[in-house]
Amino acid sequence: MTSFNLKTYYKNYRLHLLIWSIYIFYDVFILGFISKFREPGVYVIVYIINIFTFYLQAHLLKKILNDNSNSVKIIKILLLVVLVVCTYILTTQVLVIAFEKLKFIDSNALSIFDRSFILSCIYRSLLFIGFATGYVYIIQSFEDQKKVEKLERQNLISQIQKQNLENDLVQSQNNFLRSQINPHFLFNTLNFIYNDTRKKAPLAADAIMNLSEMMRYALKQPGASEMVPLSEEVEQIKHLINLHQLRTANSINLSLEVKGDLFGLRFPPLILLTLVENIFKHGNVSHSTQPAVIKIDYSLNTLMISTINMINDVRGKHESHHVGLENVANRLKNFYKDDYVFKHYTDPLNRYVTEISVNVVNPMAKLNITR
Repeated sequence: MTSFNLKTYYKNYRLHLLIWSIYIFYDVFILGFISKFREPGVYVIVYIINIFTFYLQAHLLKKILNDNSNSVKIIKILLLVVLVVCTYILTTQVLVIAFEKLKFIDSNALSIFDRSFILSCIYRSLLFIGFATGYVYIIQSFEDQKKVEKLERQNLISQIQKQNLENDLVQSQNNFLRSQINPHFLFNTLNFIYNDTRKKAPLAADAIMNLSEMMRYALKQPGASEMVPLSEEVEQIKHLINLHQLRTANSINLSLEVKGDLFGLRFPPLILLTLVENIFKHGNVSHSTQPAVIKIDYSLNTLMISTINMINDVRGKHESHHVGLENVANRLKNFYKDDYVFKHYTDPLNRYVTEISVNVVNPMAKLNITR
C-alpha cells in the first residue's frame, strides 16, 4: 500500500520535484560558487520556509478564488499576502532559534532581528507568493480550458443526439406514412378482387372478405397494456372459422357458443384468437361425433372462456400447444396479476380442454340494462 502511495505521489508531483531540485541546485551551487557557500543548516531553513510558503499561498489562494463571493475576494487576497509574509518572518525566526539551540547552525550566522534580515524575509516571501500566485492561475487556466473542452464535447454530443433523434423522427414519419399507404392500397385491392369475384366465385369472395376483415383488425395494433372490446375478438373468431369452413368445404365440426351481453366488455387482445388457432393447428376439427366447442359465457361479473377439441394424434406427435399456451398465461398475468384462473388438460375422452375464468366488471352494464 505504501509503495503504491509513493508511486502515485511521484506520478502526480514529479514535475514539482524536478523544478524544486533545479532551483535548489542553482541556488546552492551556482550562487555558492559566485559568492560564497553558507552552512547546511541555513540552506535547510531557507528551503523549508520557501517551499512551505509556496504551497501555503497556493492552497489558500485557490480556496479564495473558488469562493463565489466576488465582492470581498480582492480584500481576502491582500489579507492573505500580509498573513503569509508575517508567517514567513515568524517561522524563519523560530527555525533559526531552534537550529541554533540544536547547534545545526552557528549562533552568529543569522541576526533574526536585524533590519536587513527582516527585509530579506519580506523579499523572499513576496517572491514565492508571486510564484505561487502564478502557479495557481496557470493551473486554474488549464482547468478552465478542460471544462470548456468538456462542455464543447457535451454540446457536440447533444447536437449529434438531437440530429439522430430528428433523423429517427423523419424516418418514423416516413414509415408511418408508408404503413398508412400500403394497407390502404392492400384493402382497395382486396375490395376490387372481392367485387370482381362476388358473382363469379362467391365462396372466394367470402374468403377475401373474411381475410380482409382479419387483416384490418390485426393492423390496429393496440398497445401492450391496452384491452380491446371482446365483441371484436369474437368477430375475428367468426371470420377465422368462416375461412376454415371455406378452405375445407364446410367439413369442420366446430361450434361457437356465446352467452351473456358482451357489449362494453373489454379483454386482452389475441388471447381468444390464440386458443382458437390452437384448435385448428393441433386439434381434430373434423371428428364426426366429437365437435370442437368454443364457449364464451359472461354473467355476474365473471367471464368464462373454454375450448374443447379432439386431439389430432398425427400432429400431436410432432407439435405442441405449449408455446401458445405460455403466451396466453403470460398475457393473463400481465393484465390480471393473480386474479384469474387458467387451466389446460386432456380429459378421459382424449379431448384437449382449456378454461379461463376472470372477474371482470363491465362499465357498460347499466347501459346494457336500459338499452
